[in-house]
Amino acid sequence: MKTERSLGDVSIGSDVVLRRPREFGVLQKFKGLSKFLGPAFIVSVAYVDPGNFATNISGGSIFNYNLLWVILWSNLMAIFLQVMSAKLGIATGGNLTQMCKKVFSRRTNWFFWVIAELAAMATTMAEFLGGALGFYLLFHIPLPIAGILTALITFVITYMQKYGQRVVEVIITVLVTIICGSYAVEMFLAKPDWAQVGLHTLIPSLPNGEAVLIAVGMLGATVMPHVIYLHSQLVQCRNEGMSEEEKKKHLRMEKIDVTIAMNIAFIVNAAMVVVSAAVFYRQGIAVDSIEQAHRTLQPLLGSLSSGAFGIALLASGFSSSAVGAMAGETVMDGFVDIKLPMNFKRLITMLPGMAIIVMGVNPMKALLMSQVCLSFALPVAIIPMMIITSRKDLMKSFVNTPLTKVIGWLIASMIISLNAVLLYLTFTGSV
Repeated sequence: MKTERSLGDVSIGSDVVLRRPREFGVLQKFKGLSKFLGPAFIVSVAYVDPGNFATNISGGSIFNYNLLWVILWSNLMAIFLQVMSAKLGIATGGNLTQMCKKVFSRRTNWFFWVIAELAAMATTMAEFLGGALGFYLLFHIPLPIAGILTALITFVITYMQKYGQRVVEVIITVLVTIICGSYAVEMFLAKPDWAQVGLHTLIPSLPNGEAVLIAVGMLGATVMPHVIYLHSQLVQCRNEGMSEEEKKKHLRMEKIDVTIAMNIAFIVNAAMVVVSAAVFYRQGIAVDSIEQAHRTLQPLLGSLSSGAFGIALLASGFSSSAVGAMAGETVMDGFVDIKLPMNFKRLITMLPGMAIIVMGVNPMKALLMSQVCLSFALPVAIIPMMIITSRKDLMKSFVNTPLTKVIGWLIASMIISLNAVLLYLTFTGSV
């Protein structure tokens, strides 16, 4: 009598050894994808850092839903640029700063290094301030002490790299989940006008000169130069010993990783603007500090809302400070031959944030201006990346197509043009 067997059975002589059926379909594909998920989630933290809180709250409270389209287009640019960074890292086996060192002159690399370091300092200032403000708002800890606590937690998270990048990826993903959960609560309590949300997400508008300043700040907060450098480094731990075909699969998986992570960041950023517009603009309140935003939420939406806001800010500060420190290490090690102790590098990037706290500068204003600075640093990251990824001798089969070149240079041109408009408006006193 014949024994019926499933596809997964194995025959040994006349016996049939039963085993579990092979896995097909969605579950198997997800398991394959999950091995590659992670780098973009670390990168995505930079897109929901405390600088985003400052610019998005300002944008929503002053201009209602009008600047939501900036978040959408900034996110589309971010997806493109992060895929380009990952592609460079996968194709060449080096990060962007290392490739710049190979391709450009020493003088040019020093210029890139100075701009990248200033951008890293502006970034870390925003992130450091966010963590300190989160402690202050939730637990009423004085800002200087809160700053020290933020620094200690940042050191702990970055130290976990010792146990592998995957550990840091898990920690960062948990913190991003906390931010998302907090803003889900905010959205539920705020009850926004969804028709207006949809309209202003799709239709661009800039009501006045001040809107340009905030729009450029939102761009600087959303498309971040330091993680363009970092992403090309993060893919390396999965990139070792790969053949050309394996690298192509790696890039396909990384595109999915980027799309998921960046769209989560888009939803969180849009939620910040929507909540600010629905709560503050509706009440005629122009918010000019994060403390005011936290304080005003409680009487308008209750303690649950203000608590969720504080928790989101704290999680954002911790995660983005750690990512900023990782990016700073990549920037310092690549462009020029300067070898400094790891802890000293982190201290340098944290000093501006501590100085802001000690001097008593309005953190909201400092956060907003730091994001404008980042927008000016963006072309210095994008232009070298476009030059390198367009070289067939370096990228081989991964070299940019003509369409990719057009899109990349168009994005760089748009950013430079926005910055030129901002400079003009600033010097003519329009903003």
